[in-house]
Amino acid sequence: MRICGWTLLRQKVREDGRIVNVSVVVGTAVNAEGKREIVGLDVGTSENGAFWLSFLRSLVARGLAGVELVISDAHQGLRDAIATVFAGANWQRCRTHFRTNLLTRVPKKAQPWVATMVRTIYQQPSAEEVHAQLERVSDQLSDRFHDASSMLAEAGEDILAFRHFP
Repeated sequence: MRICGWTLLRQKVREDGRIVNVSVVVGTAVNAEGKREIVGLDVGTSENGAFWLSFLRSLVARGLAGVELVISDAHQGLRDAIATVFAGANWQRCRTHFRTNLLTRVPKKAQPWVATMVRTIYQQPSAEEVHAQLERVSDQLSDRFHDASSMLAEAGEDILAFRHFP
């Protein structure tokens, strides 16, 4: 598998006669042919580093290998587990999580415009153009939304790792 990522859902479940919150993780991967596959599923009561480490190790134990890029949110426990289990794989911050965090730095009225601008970064046809578009968008935001512009510029490598892959 070349690229892996996860979807985390929070669910309420009945356990020992009471309702508790759990995290349901669905691991997905893109294989060498470009096909998306579900590679694992787990339920945990906590989204801590130990949970992530156990989940990722279970994927490897079941045969997941050849991971080159892992896409996830920036949760430190998850990032540490990724570095441990998939040593040598590149990491990319999930663009949806990043965009959500970025939009907290601009007024609600401007959020649709900023979100549209950020999406143009990912739509470029080459790695060079992706990077150039990041710089253009950051520059365009700098006058009105300095915090968002700075955050975007600083996150460049974390959100653009995909550009090194076909």
